[in-house]
Amino acid sequence: MSSTVGFEPKTKTGVDIDSSEQLPGQLSEVVKQSLPKHVAIIMDGNGRWAQQQGKPRVFGHKAGVKAVRRAVSVASQLDIESLTLFAFSSENWRRPDKEVSLLMELFFSVLQREIKLLHNNQVRLNIIGDISRFSARLQKQIHEAQRKTADNTGLVLNVAANYGGRWDILQATQQLADKVAQGELTSDEITEETLNQHLCMHEQNEVDLMIRTGGDYRISNFILWQAAYAELVFTETLWPDFNEQAFRDALAIFASRQRRFGLTGSQIEEIRAI
Repeated sequence: MSSTVGFEPKTKTGVDIDSSEQLPGQLSEVVKQSLPKHVAIIMDGNGRWAQQQGKPRVFGHKAGVKAVRRAVSVASQLDIESLTLFAFSSENWRRPDKEVSLLMELFFSVLQREIKLLHNNQVRLNIIGDISRFSARLQKQIHEAQRKTADNTGLVLNVAANYGGRWDILQATQQLADKVAQGELTSDEITEETLNQHLCMHEQNEVDLMIRTGGDYRISNFILWQAAYAELVFTETLWPDFNEQAFRDALAIFASRQRRFGLTGSQIEEIRAI
């Protein structure tokens, strides 16, 4: 599922879930309200895509950067508030050393090359995960990129790097345990909300839609807490082939679903009739 991030500036051509030519500002209110506020994507299939081309796996990761640019562009144009991409999981360290090393270099070069475009398009970059295992050089680049875009008001682009959902919950629990030990908090005061406040992305909306490319039907330890009520969309499309139309198709599937959050279908219809 490894990939790295880049950005393609907004074009004058609008992107709509029904493939029309109207600009996002011309979307009807009904359509706008049907779009998710927070989309997460497990970007899977880079290696297999490269193998199908008869090329090394890293070739697929480089091709995956273009798919990232397309996804960021669509999300920005449609005023989606947050886009979270699973770039490098805590389990990905098990891959061959050469592939991991190439991924780290690709991550660094893309950050260095694309940050100006992100900034100019008001995208705020937010890296989530334990970056302490990365080289000092890469950590510095991450901090600089986040600092440069910190005040931007457009799309929040979360990139999960050395991230795992269990790790996220564990590190939040450890923070709460420290507060209890220091007398700042009692165990009775630990609630879902207090735990949530110590998780990555706690200041953003929970994930509404999670997409996984590549044909597998699992969430692979990705944002377990934040995606508790997310709609799941799985596609056979390998990540480098995930284009604007594929993203629109996933958004259309999301818009067609009835989200009940524990209520019955009749209760939802009753609310809609008020």
